[in-house]
Amino acid sequence: MVSGVKLQRNIRWMRENLFSSVTNSLMTLISLWLIWTIGTTAWSWLIWDATFVGTDRTACLKPEQGACWPFIEAKFGQFIYGRYPEAERWRIDLLFFISFIGFIPLLMPSLPLKRANLMFMLVPYPILAFVLLAGGLGLTYVETSLWGGLMVTLVVAVTGIVFSLPLGILLALGRRSDLPIIRWSCIAFIEIFRGVPLITVLFMASVMLPLFLPEGMNFDKLVRCLIGVALFAAAYMAEVVRGGLQALPKGQYEAAFALGFGYWKTMRLIILPQALKIVIPGIVNTFIGLFKDTTLVLIVGIFDLLGIIQLNFTDSSWATEQTSITGYVFAGAVFWIFCFAMSRYSVFMERRLATDRKEN
Repeated sequence: MVSGVKLQRNIRWMRENLFSSVTNSLMTLISLWLIWTIGTTAWSWLIWDATFVGTDRTACLKPEQGACWPFIEAKFGQFIYGRYPEAERWRIDLLFFISFIGFIPLLMPSLPLKRANLMFMLVPYPILAFVLLAGGLGLTYVETSLWGGLMVTLVVAVTGIVFSLPLGILLALGRRSDLPIIRWSCIAFIEIFRGVPLITVLFMASVMLPLFLPEGMNFDKLVRCLIGVALFAAAYMAEVVRGGLQALPKGQYEAAFALGFGYWKTMRLIILPQALKIVIPGIVNTFIGLFKDTTLVLIVGIFDLLGIIQLNFTDSSWATEQTSITGYVFAGAVFWIFCFAMSRYSVFMERRLATDRKEN
């Protein structure tokens, strides 16, 4: 009886939403045809006609060849670690584990000890990460030119995200400042970085910046790229935060000043919590864009995940038509997983912080 009621309910829903008119019925049928066509083609290439076992390109030369998964298996270590020495890769694994047990509890609002966890991630963690990746304190030094793969993608993305948000908030506040020199300085910074592509910023940071430094002073190429990415993302973040600040009514400021709050106390306790809550989608969208833009570091010779995959296409022992397609599909899947996770976490935080409205 219950299943019959559910069936009738489902049929009624389809009539109301999928087949309510001739146009809707036609669009539904076209959509089902597209889903079927794309789904069967993807299944055939990814699974049915794919190769899963092999030691070189000969395994992926069959007629109607699908994905060449042995290529991913053979090169998986490089895709994750780049050209990092194999004997030292345990350091990256340890850092991944520490990052997991540090970031995940920080992202779960219901867990206690948030302040202690945050202080660990802000102070000891960056130092520990630098020592593990670069070396020191008894660990072998590994040049950043050997770094690569997913490790570099995460290093660039996390660094840009961590530094762009607070710097973007300061720039947004500075752009609304009553002091002309601060306001115009922030406006100039934001408009300059928003007016040029990230490739230009990376090129300037990697190639041109050393020309303006005093003789004998230089920064590591990866460090210069991290600074460029963080400043570039901060300019966009500033405009996102400024949109949230402008969305608040003037009465919020007046009420805070009437209670005797100063400027910074007003911003910290009243204005910024509301403004940041409003622009959560914009903030996460900037983070997602930044994560995908990490692939541009290849322009200055840093091999991130996509760069190291493209580098392995030159290996003659895996040179087939399907090898490059498989590599790009693998890279796309990895980027999609991270970006989709950030998107879903954004939705979760929006619903959790939606105290002033009811979600449909």
